[in-house]
Amino acid sequence: MAKLPILEFPDPRLRTVAKPVESVDDALRERIADMFETMYAAPGIGLAATQVNYHRRLLVLDISEDHSQPLVFINPEILERDGSQVYQEGCLSVPGIFADVTRYNRIRVRALDRDGQSFELEADGLLAVCIQHEIDHLDGKVFVDYLSPLKRDLVRKKLAKQRKLAGEDAA
Repeated sequence: MAKLPILEFPDPRLRTVAKPVESVDDALRERIADMFETMYAAPGIGLAATQVNYHRRLLVLDISEDHSQPLVFINPEILERDGSQVYQEGCLSVPGIFADVTRYNRIRVRALDRDGQSFELEADGLLAVCIQHEIDHLDGKVFVDYLSPLKRDLVRKKLAKQRKLAGEDAA
């Protein structure tokens, strides 16, 4: 397994709309393993393939504290949506930034698992938020898109400052 570099906002590659996965094979399962390793090391609870510069409809997540519930969604599709909730979200591609985002409270999603088997899952709460957040990445969307233009600009400036300070510290 290998840890993959995570693209950071405002990298334009985060705006790429992911294409469907054509086949589930050993190469894809290796990429899935690499994505889990990357996500856990970050640390995070979800990672879309777009975030690691692989533009296919694939996401991994695990909202358990002990990394015991890894979930793989290949070509995910939300079938039903209901209710709404406001959740403070963060993102591995927008490090150190958190903001309230309104999402559906309950969803039903269909996808393929790591073996290419179709499944459906009903999710609510944090799991529903995480799935919606990661599917947004596959659609070329980042959670800061839900913020006002002013707040989005502040996020962009804060991240640029963080990168500049990190670069100075590394020198």
